[in-house]
Amino acid sequence: MSKINAIISGIGAYVPDYILTNNEIATMVDTSDEWIMTRIGIKERRILKGEGLGTSDMGVKAVEQLLKKTNTKADEIDLLICTTVTPDMQFPATANIICDKAGIKNAFSFDLNAGCSGFLFGMSVASKFITSGQYKKVVLVGADKMSSIVDYTDRSVSPIFGDGAGAVLFEPTTEDIGFIDEMLHVDGAGRTHLHQKAGGSVKPASHESIDAKEHFIYQEGQPVFKAAVKGMADISVDMMKKHNLTNDSINWLVPHQANLRIISATAKRMNLQPEKVMINIEKFGNTTDATLPLLLWEWEKQLKKGDNLIFSTFGAGFTWGAIYYKWAYDGDKI
Repeated sequence: MSKINAIISGIGAYVPDYILTNNEIATMVDTSDEWIMTRIGIKERRILKGEGLGTSDMGVKAVEQLLKKTNTKADEIDLLICTTVTPDMQFPATANIICDKAGIKNAFSFDLNAGCSGFLFGMSVASKFITSGQYKKVVLVGADKMSSIVDYTDRSVSPIFGDGAGAVLFEPTTEDIGFIDEMLHVDGAGRTHLHQKAGGSVKPASHESIDAKEHFIYQEGQPVFKAAVKGMADISVDMMKKHNLTNDSINWLVPHQANLRIISATAKRMNLQPEKVMINIEKFGNTTDATLPLLLWEWEKQLKKGDNLIFSTFGAGFTWGAIYYKWAYDGDKI
């Protein structure tokens, strides 16, 4: 029997209409366009506006676009995984809510939280359900409404994050393409530098926690930056060495969009030409779980069957990793 590989067969995405510029952020906190561009590389980010709208509302739009592009019916989906750090609510899972809104009735679903590495870890999980032979169509959604947990009076985090969603469809193939290898790591000690202080079981919501603004993102910039540069660069180079890949044989680096300097440092360690690095942080910011699928969505038409892609991420937890993936179709024919 031929070996079953997992391939991405289509991409859908959604970003909100509202654009939050650096100049507008500068009216909320002591910063400037020059400061943000120099240190982070972000010019603007999208923000989900509207009463009662959450992560699932962006996720379902990405899924609906994906189903339409791939001519897939909702009742054909076997499993939907949503990677997010901003679920609609503590329970039920945002994945369940997306299934309901998208009319997906024959699938089971669950959420996965691995910080900004969530989508990468989700790729690993989704591929396993395909290569097991048990399921034929698995949807992986990466979506976050980061604006819901950002304190816009905190200069250390307010310029960084944006809202958005992306979704991909995993299907089986017997060709030598698709998901090739993974290197995934965590270090729970890193949680002290990047976390949300209140709202969980350790520190439930209270008047005191709300007054202290402990339901927003807490980040210590320098240790997170140093760990991210080392984590993303080291793991990407390790993947290259393991598979004897060179800067010539790699077609694309698909890096998490946290900071332009981190992306540049990773590409430099890989000795990769700038034109082979997917970057859209300037216009979307860090959308956490949505950064990787948004990159694929924007670059889809440039991707060719057989292209060698290295996905690389770093996130809260700490979590980091790399995936070696061989692209499965010519994007310009979609």
